[in-house]
Amino acid sequence: MINSYSEQRVILREQFSARVPAEVVARIDAHAETLTELGQKSVNLGATAPDFTLPDATGAKFTLSTALRAGPVVLSFYRGGWCPYCNLELRLLQAALPEFRTRGARLVAIAPESPNGSLSTTENNALEFDALSDQDNETARAYGLVFTVDEGIRDIFLAGGTDLSATGWQLPITATYVLRTDGTITYAHRNGDFRERAEVSALLAALDA
Repeated sequence: MINSYSEQRVILREQFSARVPAEVVARIDAHAETLTELGQKSVNLGATAPDFTLPDATGAKFTLSTALRAGPVVLSFYRGGWCPYCNLELRLLQAALPEFRTRGARLVAIAPESPNGSLSTTENNALEFDALSDQDNETARAYGLVFTVDEGIRDIFLAGGTDLSATGWQLPITATYVLRTDGTITYAHRNGDFRERAEVSALLAALDA
């Protein structure tokens, strides 16, 4: 069984390239390359994670500082349930959930979706951890992750059925953080290229350290 993100990402990319015109693939590649450095401006290793309160898929409120009293937290900012790379990452996190729980850590995923959208993402990926709704990107903005999708690439989103006009075409850079109980960030994976994600093994290693 393939259990690393990087290996499954290759398969996902091959499948995508096989069914999408080469011109579209090239435009998406060029778009991703323009975003790679954006992650360097976000909250990084050693900083204190900004506190926040967001609703989960059921509408219940989640507060980071409260969760940290019970143990370390792993935060994953993703784009939405419409993104195949996000769904891949979420499924891998779910598969490793027992490993995170053994270490006393709580998994939390955050996206600019409505609670109903987060619920759909939770159900479609059979998630048993928190999927939070950051509809206006306020929390992602506090972490320095928000950018505006270039107008020249929006037609591809729309053609695929994804209309981000409700958020002003703003998305978070995908990022994953491991937080110590005092809120200190002990691991940070930030990359503007939405296809790049943290490996589960790196997150577990950070928790062990």
